[in-house]
This record gives sequence, C-alpha cells and structure tokens, in this order.
Amino acid sequence: MLRKKSSLLFLFLTCLTLSQSVAQTVEQPKLVIGIVVDQMRYDYIYRYWDNYSEYGFKRLVNEGYFCRNVNYTYVPTYTAPGHASIYTGTTPSMHGIIGNNWFDRTRNKTIYCTADYAYKTVGSTSSAGQMSPHNMLATTVGDELRLSNNKKSKVIGIALKDRGAILPAGHTANAAYWFDDLTGNFISSSFYLNELPAWVNAFNKENHVQKLLNNSWELLLSPDKYSQSNADVNKYEGMFKSETSPAFPHRLPLLMKDNGGLGLVRLTPFGNTLTKDFAIATLEAEQLGKKGTTDFLTISFSSTDYIGHQFGPGSMEMQDTYLRLDKDLADLLGFLDTYIGKKNVLLFLTADHAGVENPAQLGDLNIPSGYFDSEHPIDSLKSYLARSYGDTLVLSYSNEQIYLNQSYIRSKNLNLENIQTDVAGYMLKFRGIANTATASTMNTSEFKNGVKSFMQNGYNQKRSGDVLINYEPAWIEFSRTGTTHGSPYSYDTHVPLIFYGYTIPKGSNSEAISISDIAPTIAQLLNIQFPNACSGKPIIQLTK
Repeated sequence: MLRKKSSLLFLFLTCLTLSQSVAQTVEQPKLVIGIVVDQMRYDYIYRYWDNYSEYGFKRLVNEGYFCRNVNYTYVPTYTAPGHASIYTGTTPSMHGIIGNNWFDRTRNKTIYCTADYAYKTVGSTSSAGQMSPHNMLATTVGDELRLSNNKKSKVIGIALKDRGAILPAGHTANAAYWFDDLTGNFISSSFYLNELPAWVNAFNKENHVQKLLNNSWELLLSPDKYSQSNADVNKYEGMFKSETSPAFPHRLPLLMKDNGGLGLVRLTPFGNTLTKDFAIATLEAEQLGKKGTTDFLTISFSSTDYIGHQFGPGSMEMQDTYLRLDKDLADLLGFLDTYIGKKNVLLFLTADHAGVENPAQLGDLNIPSGYFDSEHPIDSLKSYLARSYGDTLVLSYSNEQIYLNQSYIRSKNLNLENIQTDVAGYMLKFRGIANTATASTMNTSEFKNGVKSFMQNGYNQKRSGDVLINYEPAWIEFSRTGTTHGSPYSYDTHVPLIFYGYTIPKGSNSEAISISDIAPTIAQLLNIQFPNACSGKPIIQLTK
C-alpha cells in the first residue's frame, strides 16, 4: 500500500511538473510593440546622449538590452525593404520588396511597393489609401502570431508613411493606418476595413495636425546645447520653400501654403508627436494587450527621414528632432507603465536604414565623396548599345539597376548574358561607380561576404534588373543639401536595436547581428512559428 501511494504521489508530482513546464513554454507577453525610427543612424544614441532625458532613449538603453553591432545585409537600404526585412526576418531576395518603387517588366512600368488599385481609400477622397501588402511575398511575425491562435490576436500598424504601416503589419493585420496630406487625417484601405472605426474618426476630428502646425518650430533647448551639430545656417542643409534662410525658428503657419499644406507636418518633429499620440489612442481604443491574448502594435516614426533628407545629419534640425522624439518615447513608455506595466510588454526599437553625412561637407573636409548623375551615363550606355546591337536596349534605370529589353534581345537571337556582361563593364568607366554585377552572376553564384553578397541579398530574380550598380563610398545621387541612403556601407546599414520589457535582461553586446534576426527573436519569445521565408536566427542572449 505504501508503495502504491508513493507511486501515485510520484505520478502526481510528475504531471504537475510537466504541466508547469508546458505552461512556461506557452507563456507570452500581453503586448508586443515594434518601433522603427526612419533613417536613424546608430551614432544618434551617443551623439545626443547628454541632452536626452532619463525617460526616453536612456531608459531603453539602461533598462533594456542594447545590440550595438546590428546591420542590414543587402542593398538598397530604403524604407520599404527595411520595414519588410525587420518583420519578415529575411531579405528582399525572399520577401520581394526590392525598393520603394521598382520597374515591373510584366507591365512595362514602374510600380510602388504597396500600391493596389483593387482597393479603395477609407477615410478620404484621395487615392492615398489604394494600398495593400500584396507585393510582399512572405509572412511577418505578426502574421504568424495571428495564425498561431486562430486570429485571436490583434495586429495593427501605424505610421505617417503608408509603407511604414502596411508592410510591418503584414497580410492578416486587423488594420493599418497612415497619414493623408489632403485631409490631415489618419486613413486606411478597404483591404482592411470598409469604414474607419468611430475612435479613429473621433481622433481625426480633434484637428491634431492643425494644432501642431499653429506654432513655429523653435529649438527645444538653448542654442549652446547643439554643439554636436553644424551652425544653424550653413550651405549643407536645405530649407523650406518660401524661406530665405534655413535658420530657426521655422514659422510653420506661414510655410504651410508652399510646403504641402497639412502635409508639412511630415517635415517637422511634430509628425512624430502626432504618430505617438495616435499610437496611444490606438492602444486605448483597441484595448491592445487587455483581453488575454498577445496583441502586436507596429509604430514607425517617419518624420526623422523627411528631416534627414532635407536638412542632413549634421543639422541642428536633426538634433532637435531627436531630442523631441526622446520626449515622445518617454511619453509612450510612461503611458505603458500605467496602461499595462513594463513586464507585460515586449518592445523593440530599431531603424529601417541610416544615412550618409552630406557629401559636399565631406568633400570640404578632404574626405573622398561625390554626387552621381545617372542621366549622362545612361544616355551614353544607350548610344553604345544602339551602335553595338542595333537598339538602345535599356528599358529602365532604377534603384541602381539597369533593366534591359529582354524581348528584343530574344527576338534578335542575341546572348543576354554576354550583353549583361558588356553593360556591366561599360558602366565601370564612369566616375563614382565602384562595382557592377550581372543578373546572370547573381543567379549562378553564391556570395558569402562583401558588397556582392549585399547585392545578392537584395536581388530578386523576377523583379530585379539585369545589371546592378554600386557607388563608391559617400557617393550619392541626390541634391547637394541634406542627405540620402541606399548603399551597402556602414553609414547606411548600421542601426540601433534595443529590446525592452517582458523577460528582456539588462545588458548589451557587440556581436554581429543581422536585421533579419529580429523577427525570429520575437517569434521565439512568443513561442510561435518563424515567418515563412525567415533566414535570420534568434538572438541567443535574449531567448536562452
């Protein structure tokens, strides 16, 4: 009898242990928040550190886990591929978002990454809502979360840019919302819903944008606090239309007429504030994280990119934008403390790409740099091909890729691979071009390291061009003021990555991490399937 009781006790304890083990494996945070800061360079964390508050970026770094050596591993490093790569856990070669726009051979025209005319705008009479994620070929981690529990989780994406809201949210999202310049409202697409929820209409009726643009953009701190930046007026930064000087303050009410009306908010730090306010409204109205199933909110702060393009990374405008974004992050983190509690939210912050220092300024400092103008080289190429093969052969040049007229080449029984090689060699003679690669090489070789591996990771056999081009370091095709991005160099690929909340330990590392590692890390922390084209791997310090 004693032996029988002992056996029963052992069985009970074993079952209890197993049930506890199972309970641990299915444990999930109540809420996941992904934050992408558009065009955020890694060095902005430390460059402006002394002027940040204790409650925004510093809180994330000091209380979270800071991955300090995170890079993109493909080209071009643009907004749409960046957002898609973060949430699918793979590169454009697999998820198919090879640029913000690209040339479509089947339709013989350039298409936009999220354009979808099968759907209607919801919330405006503009065409800005004719969008969907249909061009993205892979699932996101949000999709996998919804699939894991029969769509009980809510997944919502928000941003000023449509692509910054749509691509992170994925194919099965409950909703995605983005900004409409015509109305100054957040809108959506009939891909998600037939009408805006009452709470979105209520938010829009509060005229947030008009209130934000009613005042001048002045420095948040005294001018002496901006020693990390160039002088307020310098030749390397652009300025708003109708301004005679790029100096502070920028009198926004007077600038609206010539700078996109309500759309002007995009080019100010108040676009980020608008996004933060809408994010908090989304959390409250949708009760995200409050119903017993993990929910997912993706937030993209877009104004940093617009301001970076116009004013450049060395401007006081850029520094002021990050100091104000720090306050917005502090507001969001403070809200989460009372709304759901830090331990119940898994949050990460990263960027979709970074950006180069203004090449004109680099040149004045004797650092090799320059500006590439594709018009002459492409015209020269067309003339050369016409002499050699009887036709110009070039259909399009976009995203540093040359698309050839393959139909003509086949009709004349010409050798496509030989022509690609000829074009690649011809383009190397132009100043500013560092490397070229052919589609044939991309299809038949595997590159493990270096620039050509970046080209290959960004190359999609059906969507990419016949010849891929890479510029020299610090060379761009852009205006001489402000900056841009898109290259495989560290100034464009190196971005911050911080995890915070839930079971995330405090700490940091400097190990090489790919941006594609974010999605599988989140998936493993949620105990769900990786996105279906995932090529990244979980960050072991966070998942062990």
